[in-house]
Amino acid sequence: MTTEPRHFLDLDRFPASELRHILELGKACKSGTAGRDRPLDGKAVALVFEKPSTRTRVSFEVGIRQLGAEPVVLEPSGTQLGRGETVGDTARVLSRYVDAIMLRTTKEEKLLELAENASVPVINGLTDRTHPCQLMADVMTLEEHLGPISGRVVAWSGDGNNMATSWIHAAVRFNFELRLACPEELSPPADVLAWARGEGGNIKVLHDPVEAVTDVDCVVTDAWVSMGDDVNDAERRARLLKPFAVTTDLMEKANSHAIFMHCLPAHRGEEVTAEVIDGPRSVVWDEAENRLHAQKAILLWCLA
Repeated sequence: MTTEPRHFLDLDRFPASELRHILELGKACKSGTAGRDRPLDGKAVALVFEKPSTRTRVSFEVGIRQLGAEPVVLEPSGTQLGRGETVGDTARVLSRYVDAIMLRTTKEEKLLELAENASVPVINGLTDRTHPCQLMADVMTLEEHLGPISGRVVAWSGDGNNMATSWIHAAVRFNFELRLACPEELSPPADVLAWARGEGGNIKVLHDPVEAVTDVDCVVTDAWVSMGDDVNDAERRARLLKPFAVTTDLMEKANSHAIFMHCLPAHRGEEVTAEVIDGPRSVVWDEAENRLHAQKAILLWCLA
């Protein structure tokens, strides 16, 4: 009797209790009380990169090895994906060789096609729509610094991009208020906001970063131009997003204990000033480290 693989595709696909279980497992991985006995010994995990990465690649490779498994890194130039093989065929072939597949790609449809055709777990390492592994690390980081996230208030200032979408998913599932300050032209996807409203999420979409940040517990932003964005559109986006940059003055509107988060890579002087990202409120390096621990927990959950 075959069982369905345990995919980790997006936070909105999980009940809150399951996400909390994975999050607590990540904390246990970090403290050394879980995963230290190489529980994935003898397994192999394919890491498929259609988009380059520093944090995703290193954190997954190191985490896989720490759990006792072997990573197999694949990039488009070294696979038949880059020569026209379908995602479905790639999924079927890789499923015969490895025990799980992580995909970092562009269109969400590729991730879904991979998961539909794979007989092993598929992990979303990033798409143009969402970035759930990063959000698990972000929630973990916030709780390390501020305690339980339930009931907290988080402000997003910037583009309503894939990170903003995953923050919306997280706000609903982890029960916190999320205020999104975005230019009207760069608001989060309407279907994601409709889903959040239908789930009873406390989500506010604003166009004034000061209003969004006032008295919050955490301020988050992201780069104005991501990999794959139209570089010819960069000037327009920069003009729209400049008023949403996280500065010292903006951070002072938040609570005195408020922290600053950014998934990196950052562009000092654009979406955030050096004084903020390198200042005492910034937890971006803890956030980057926690990708390792959160993803180890995801791997353990997928392959349990």
